[in-house]
Amino acid sequence: MSSNDAQAQSPNHFMVLDAISRGIKKISDVARITRLSKDEVELIVNDLKTQKLIFVNEKKGFFGNKKLEVYVTDTGFKVLEAKKQELSNKSKYLQQLYETGNKRQLQTYMDDNRSWMPMMLFSGLINMVMFSSMMSFMGMSMTPAESTQADAQASESSGSAAEDSGSAAEDSGSAAEDSGSFSDADFGGMDMGGFDSF
Repeated sequence: MSSNDAQAQSPNHFMVLDAISRGIKKISDVARITRLSKDEVELIVNDLKTQKLIFVNEKKGFFGNKKLEVYVTDTGFKVLEAKKQELSNKSKYLQQLYETGNKRQLQTYMDDNRSWMPMMLFSGLINMVMFSSMMSFMGMSMTPAESTQADAQASESSGSAAEDSGSAAEDSGSAAEDSGSFSDADFGGMDMGGFDSF
């Protein structure tokens, strides 16, 4: 990554890059999933484009209006993966500090890396429940950005749990249909009674 600005290394830049790497092509969708303002996402997209981490493809819509789609470049993928690996290591270290119960060391390390917590939550590198437990352990409150990403992670996981329970209900319903059709089956005059038929 070129050393343009410290801003180019911001967590929000990496959140936008991560969202685009997941196949989110529209700026409005990137803003929705990252929970950043559309204006901020547009500025970040311009920065990422300047750094050649993404490219923008302009398409024509049905009525001649322009549709912009954003894609990550190979360089963008490499930079993102390197950052995610670095943050993954930090997340593991945070968890180790939490498990040892060293409150002072955990708080110092958390303070040093606090700006990256929303990105770690967004990318799933740190679990929302674990993060909440750490914050509670240290008696600290979440920043608005952390809270937003924690809420997003919670709603995403409850949404997928609801889908899972919905499909489980469908499965049990079809199993009931199957068992009902078996009990109503005609076995061609065969006595399917109990042992008394022997």
